[in-house]
Amino acid sequence: MTVYNYTAIKDGTNELVKGKVEADDMREARAAVKQLGFTATSITEENATQKDDKKGPTGIMPKLGLADQIDFTSTLQILAAAGIPIIESLLFIENDAAKLKIRRVAMELRRQIMNGGTFAGTIARYPEQFGQVYIGLVRAGEDSGELEKTLDRLLELLNKQAAIKSKVIGTLMYPVFVIVLAAFIVVVMLVFVFPVFKEMFDSMGMQLPWITRVLMQMGLWMKKNWYAIPIGFFGAGAFINFLFRWKPSRWKIDDASLKIPIISDLVQFSNFANFIAVMQVAYDAGVPILECLYLANMTLTNHTLETRVEDATVRVQQGQHLSAALRATRTMPKMILFMIATGEQSGRLGDMLGQATNYIDKQLDTIIDIMTKMIEPIMLIVIGSIVLVLAAALYLPLFASYMGM
Repeated sequence: MTVYNYTAIKDGTNELVKGKVEADDMREARAAVKQLGFTATSITEENATQKDDKKGPTGIMPKLGLADQIDFTSTLQILAAAGIPIIESLLFIENDAAKLKIRRVAMELRRQIMNGGTFAGTIARYPEQFGQVYIGLVRAGEDSGELEKTLDRLLELLNKQAAIKSKVIGTLMYPVFVIVLAAFIVVVMLVFVFPVFKEMFDSMGMQLPWITRVLMQMGLWMKKNWYAIPIGFFGAGAFINFLFRWKPSRWKIDDASLKIPIISDLVQFSNFANFIAVMQVAYDAGVPILECLYLANMTLTNHTLETRVEDATVRVQQGQHLSAALRATRTMPKMILFMIATGEQSGRLGDMLGQATNYIDKQLDTIIDIMTKMIEPIMLIVIGSIVLVLAAALYLPLFASYMGM
């Protein structure tokens, strides 16, 4: 018998408990925790934990980005499908991977597994490198004896997340580029063009319009204090970055984004695309529905959505059906709720989650297409307004002088 440490949630409450059980393997340990009236969120072998406490990870484990995780998992899945043991697979990656960081990750994982650890247990020591979703799915695949299938599902999930990220970034990149370019052009006009016209306007000896005076003074000040320009750009970028990283401001931004038409749809569908995809992969891997929710909730980047789904998780823990719990939060689109409810009633929840994933992908493509078409005229209006203001500031004094002649 092996001693396992567990962290679980007490059924019917939101209380977190920790303890130990004895079992022959991980599956029996999970069942033993369930018999105690708890829902396990993590189970680890005590011997492995003690080894970690004594030795700890000695190698340097670089952080893997999404593209790196895809490369690593893709190679591992191909080798696992060919029947190659995990240690030999990691040795192959260590010797032949294209990127140095992937080779270092494979080397460190292989070293620790050879010292008596499991693959899931080893990567669980590096949550910052792999992420809780990756770790949870690998653990489920290893517990069920279907690591090969789980790696295949995990690879599909990672590719889907990369595709969604690429779509969203591609949609937002154009307006950001136009705004930065417009700001640069305005600075060039104020610093180099407006001061040239100052001498001509002074020689005319006329009262300048207020807009010309304001922009002229701004240009002269910026030309004299040129060092303030890069500081201003850097400060604006740092301030925006701070707003999106500081929790109170980020939470307000997350909440506000759900109240803006079109933007709200983009945020919801991009978040729930990852959420439903993780739910499907975890459910197909045999993970209990409550743990599926915990893993899926980790993919949500919007704090408001994350909080509401946490409420749904508590409802499921208290005995509600998944579809009813999610409907009570008034967060998820009705079509997805209908698919989940149909899957629960027919006993085909995994298939319906797959259908929901396809539906979200189509909706996300439609939303991005609409936003792309809307962004172009909006940017034209913004650029046109900037050009109009600058032109008016320069030519109004000239028109006034011609009319006075």
